[in-house]
Amino acid sequence: MKPSQAIKLYRHPLSGHCHRVELFLSILGLPYETVDLDMANGAHKAADFLALNPLGQVPVIDDGGVVIADSNAILIYLAAKYDDGSWYPSDAVGVAEVQRWLSVAAGQIAFGPAAARLVTVFGAPLNAEELVARAAGILGVLDGVLADRLFLAGEKPSIADVSGYSYIAHAPEGNVSLEPFPNVRAWLARVEALPGFVAMPVTKAGLVA
Repeated sequence: MKPSQAIKLYRHPLSGHCHRVELFLSILGLPYETVDLDMANGAHKAADFLALNPLGQVPVIDDGGVVIADSNAILIYLAAKYDDGSWYPSDAVGVAEVQRWLSVAAGQIAFGPAAARLVTVFGAPLNAEELVARAAGILGVLDGVLADRLFLAGEKPSIADVSGYSYIAHAPEGNVSLEPFPNVRAWLARVEALPGFVAMPVTKAGLVA
């Protein structure tokens, strides 16, 4: 099933949260249009956007009048509505395994590599050294997990991989090296080889500068 009109994606182009949604829209082959918000000038706090998401955060999608906020919630929505079950399993163990990694994306990845990138790309006043160390910790865990499986939730890609990819791929922008984690790098390459893959713009910051 395809939507009758293009899905609107309200985003910031350098946000990994937004990129994971755009990546999944592209993988599913769904028509979409991006609406870039001038967040530096407070567009995400304007009344018209707050009517879409009272938290004033991107991403948000508008699918023919159905408005969904929060990147992981959007991934689940898109998989439930437009996928055939291959990206979000229906069995209890499969659901739990995917949800586990969605939680990691919202937790350890968000407060590790994503936060470290906030310092270098957006000038966030955070403890960079602590964040780099935290990022290395979760990357080490992921490297161990990916030693004996192709994707985060098993042998097939799922929305867990879509959710985890963006900030890990761009971790070097936050001065987080991927060199010590060969299994993570191999997994990133597998995600990038998926049909429909779209990249997030690279920022010349951190180790990429």
